[in-house]
Amino acid sequence: MTDKMKLLNELHALRIKLLEAAEARGSLIDPEVLAISEAADQIIVTLQEMQRRELNR
Repeated sequence: MTDKMKLLNELHALRIKLLEAAEARGSLIDPEVLAISEAADQIIVTLQEMQRRELNR
């Protein structure tokens, strides 16, 4: 499995976890929800950087 696929799988898992946490906490600004969201954001940025590098080859 490529690094990109691993990141996409991890992002998918975080999205599910994010939805579950937001629903359980009843808030999008709960610290746990925000932490999950920030982790997902970091993966998105990494994926965007990977894509940019691929396009510049």
